[in-house]
Amino acid sequence: MKPKSFSLPMGNKEFIVEVGKLAQQCNGSCTVRYGDTVILATAVMSKDARPGVDFLPLMVNYQEKFYASGMIKSSRFVKRETRPSDDKVLMARVADRTYRPLFPKGFHQDIQVMLTTLSYDRENEHDMIATIAGSVALSISDIPFEGPTATVRVGIIDGEFVLNPTFEARKKSDLDLIVSTDTENIVMIEAGANEVPEEKMLEAMQFGKKWATKIASFIQGIQKEVGKERIEFIAPEKNPAIIDYIDKTYADKIMDALYNKPGKLERFGYFREISNEATEYFKDKVDEDELPQVGQAVDKLVKHTVRKNILENDKRIGGRKMDQIRPLSVEVGLLPRTHGSGLFNRGETQGLTTCTLGAPGDAQILDGIEGEFKKTYFHHYNFPPFSVGETNNRLFTGNREIGHGALAERAIMPVLPSKEEFPYTIRTVTEILASNGSSSMAATCGSTLALMDAGVPIKKPVAGIAMGLMTSHHNPDLYKILTDLQDEEDMGGDMDFKVTGTKDGITAIQMDIKLKAIPDKIFVEALAAAKKGRLEILDTMIKVIAEPRKELSPFAPQLITMKINPEKIRFVIGPGGEVINKIIDECGIDSLDIDDDGTLVITTPNGEAGAKAKAWVESIVADPEKGKTYENCKVTKVLEFGAIVEFMPGKEGMVHVSEISDEFVKDVNTLIKEGQIVNVKLLEIDERQGRFKLTMKGVPQPKAD
Repeated sequence: MKPKSFSLPMGNKEFIVEVGKLAQQCNGSCTVRYGDTVILATAVMSKDARPGVDFLPLMVNYQEKFYASGMIKSSRFVKRETRPSDDKVLMARVADRTYRPLFPKGFHQDIQVMLTTLSYDRENEHDMIATIAGSVALSISDIPFEGPTATVRVGIIDGEFVLNPTFEARKKSDLDLIVSTDTENIVMIEAGANEVPEEKMLEAMQFGKKWATKIASFIQGIQKEVGKERIEFIAPEKNPAIIDYIDKTYADKIMDALYNKPGKLERFGYFREISNEATEYFKDKVDEDELPQVGQAVDKLVKHTVRKNILENDKRIGGRKMDQIRPLSVEVGLLPRTHGSGLFNRGETQGLTTCTLGAPGDAQILDGIEGEFKKTYFHHYNFPPFSVGETNNRLFTGNREIGHGALAERAIMPVLPSKEEFPYTIRTVTEILASNGSSSMAATCGSTLALMDAGVPIKKPVAGIAMGLMTSHHNPDLYKILTDLQDEEDMGGDMDFKVTGTKDGITAIQMDIKLKAIPDKIFVEALAAAKKGRLEILDTMIKVIAEPRKELSPFAPQLITMKINPEKIRFVIGPGGEVINKIIDECGIDSLDIDDDGTLVITTPNGEAGAKAKAWVESIVADPEKGKTYENCKVTKVLEFGAIVEFMPGKEGMVHVSEISDEFVKDVNTLIKEGQIVNVKLLEIDERQGRFKLTMKGVPQPKAD
């Protein structure tokens, strides 16, 4: 393919797509440029599906290169880019969730999309550009991608919608909404919001949709002009004998299990028994490579039964109504030595969340192409295999856990106190102890409980709920929205729409779909139902703990905050950190953190140690006062004509030989020794030269030991 460029005016810049120049051994590749931010996107498909794979093995990798913004990695020991940071993993998940619904059912060949930041101007955000670039690479390839898609960010600044706000503008925005669409409809949503009302959120979604569909149509034009011919994909035929036998033999048994066996593990165990029994039956009746179809047929029948009963009979597992939440229970203060803890149960889903308070120096430092940033609140989500009655040997945090943790974190951030009001570093951790759907929403509710139990002065409680969708494959007007998804409804349904917020508005949204698109009217209904469910959960939570505790845990560190002149920070730190380390060691405090603006925070195990450290700092940063007597000062140097005395921390002055005594002093060394402790009075201040004249005359001296 010969190099070719396409451009679309957006704002005061152009959105420029170039194809046919870089990475030409891929199925599809392109660069996308906006301002001076440039992304390389590549899409590669394996030649054949791997044996035994019955899902879409799509991999989206997001790669930031430090050279893109003219940086070298700050680590002293590792200069090469390593594993993506959590925020880059989250960016890759946004792209994955945008593309995944738009592949044909039954397509199981490996697809890898790599999004690489080649240039970053620190103004135009690379994540949205990268997600669009990946869509271009897929769209012009021969991969059977049923796009194109486009992704935009929407902000609200001073009440107005802003398309793709810059990095700096986002700090002032009440909304960080990401909308992905095809050429007509929304396919993915992710949002963090400052209690944005449902009506305003719907307007923002429509604003984003308008621009995203315009970009998707632009990509469609590129596809028509330079795109490769799609490979022909025909879903593999299933053995009708297997499907027919499973339907006739097990339909009633699966119905009974779904609606009469109360526990998830009991139901799933029964489904495994059916699958094993049917597989044994077909062992000598079908080819070996067809045997996996038996389990697939059982799974399909389970999903079909759940869908049919919801659509035709308004019947859910457990007999719930469409807008009914599973039984709720809440508890706080479970753990004696954590700073705060909360247990949230919804049906068979159980999350235990703890809150830990730390010093400002415990903040997490994020190092990326955007620069270094401190994070003073972070939530970690753990999903151990025992929570679903399974075993595995995975030792590291998976992308799903990172994503769920980030969603709960984003949900809570709008209600956290300001740094000035509450200077602690805050960590919440959710351990999912049992799961049957909506565990990330349990993490959100549990975080609220643990924070309030710890005494963190959050503005309002936050709760979350997951909404589902069942649609008819034959009647587009027939659908049902489900409140509080559980596993069978999630696995066999068409949408997972998570909404978190306070009583006054939304704080976060995450939507995934399995359909190719969702009609707008469904968002209106889903948000209304989510609000109703969220308020019901909040009512249950506030009956147990209505507001943050007035006192922190006795095991939490104590903080003393003070403000000093930024120009005097260097005196508190001292050469090589000598002074600050001396204060920490001699006073017995845990840490002393200083911001560039002069905010100083002392972390102390007790009030006495903290008060001592505070007094020391105050003496260091105090301004010298003419005529004031300073006691217990150290002689740092003896000269022929006098002595140098440190009369305040970091400040030295001269005691001339004539100011040592009322009597004539022939030899300074006969009266003063280096290291001696003396009392002095400040006679004169030479502000221009920064010199201080001291005297010992008429000043009572400390008694010698």
